[in-house]
Amino acid sequence: MTDLFDALEPPQVPLAERMRPQTLDEVAGQAHLLGPGKPLRLAFESRRPHSMILWGPPGVGKTTLARLMARGFDAEFVALSAVFSGVKEIREAIQQAQAAKARGRHTILFVDEVHRFNKAQQDAFLPYVEQGLVTFIGATTENPSFEVNSALLSRAAVYVLESLDHEAMLRLFERAHAIACPTLGVDEDARERLIGFADGDARRLMNLIEQVQVAAETAKVDPVSAAFVDQALSRNLRRFDKGGEAFYDQISALHKSVRGSDPDASLYWLCRMLDGGADPLYLGRRLIRMAVEDIGLADPRALEIALNACHTYERLGSPEGELALAQATIFMACAAKSNAAYKAYNAARAFVARDGSRPVPLHLRNAPTKLMKALDYGKAYRYAHDEPEAYAAGENYLPEGMQPPGWYQPTPRGLEGKIGQKLAWLRELDRKATEGGKQYARQPPTGGQASREVPASKGTPGEERISAAGDDPS
Repeated sequence: MTDLFDALEPPQVPLAERMRPQTLDEVAGQAHLLGPGKPLRLAFESRRPHSMILWGPPGVGKTTLARLMARGFDAEFVALSAVFSGVKEIREAIQQAQAAKARGRHTILFVDEVHRFNKAQQDAFLPYVEQGLVTFIGATTENPSFEVNSALLSRAAVYVLESLDHEAMLRLFERAHAIACPTLGVDEDARERLIGFADGDARRLMNLIEQVQVAAETAKVDPVSAAFVDQALSRNLRRFDKGGEAFYDQISALHKSVRGSDPDASLYWLCRMLDGGADPLYLGRRLIRMAVEDIGLADPRALEIALNACHTYERLGSPEGELALAQATIFMACAAKSNAAYKAYNAARAFVARDGSRPVPLHLRNAPTKLMKALDYGKAYRYAHDEPEAYAAGENYLPEGMQPPGWYQPTPRGLEGKIGQKLAWLRELDRKATEGGKQYARQPPTGGQASREVPASKGTPGEERISAAGDDPS
């Protein structure tokens, strides 16, 4: 009796695998590494392998290059994934390399996602790399300076791979179309839509082409239009539209909801983007931007919370780490808002860009040598800690001839309201110092509160309020 499953067709090899380059010249992009006279091209031509770290985003050819090296150097290829491998798999890989050496063959040991190995696991490779038993090739999407042990990093060259540009993606599309669905018409707008959704990731482009092919065959659509692509990839539209309007519209909505102090809307747009496949750490970086642009010194805790949310996600991953991003989003939506620091920075930067290079005043210059002191560097500088209230009233810290620009204008909200009170009090000290010698004010402006005298030994008036004001997020 014939088994039912004997009649089934064998599973189709994924397009990404069928498209995998078989020679160095078939590799898309990376001309800065593979062009004539470039480092990896020279390594192939010399036929002398060396250990390396391939650092770049997904789908740019890291695994392909490692496989081509093994073929080009006529070496055994042993691959590990740090996501699924542990000490046992590392030990087995080394045993395979030793067996290959006994047969007179060298081994290239490829470790994908090498940054996911801990220190002990990364250290386990070192003796075998030093002995020359294996040529180590690690692939990572994370900065190896932070994620790869310095000992291993010092024994490997680091090559940075880039996202594929539009021209490279277009060539890949034409090849993939000819292989996967040569009779299916795809109009120019649809092609550009697919390339845009793939966002420089060759593997993603291959998967999208397969999805559209199946959808077109099912719906009996030919040719494929941009509208059909959007319909066929409706669940993936947000996921892949990293450079398109929908993606930036949603991040804009998130930013404006936080700025507008609406926690529910902020959560909605955060979850929309997470559900669509946006990189959670990209969203974390945008939260950091919101903390400094829209909250600023009204509540400095926002920046710390946003940074901690990113660190938490890096430690826990998805989905646990996403809760930290949600918590940061809610906090910032509810926090006091100020763009005073953002506006001050932009104004100062614009001024410096158009202004000349004003010299540093002599009294502010560093004077580490006798010659500099003889030239009056640092002369008459007033050390603030030796002054009453630890403030050199009337001192000037701007270049000579430059009027106080007043870039930073604190808002009355949150902690920044207390900062504004202190700055106003310090300006009053400056006024009294210039008018009547050393006449120092004894209390700051209180904004309607009762004035009180604070002895200098207990610190500058207003400082205790600044330190406590962070408790009020309103």
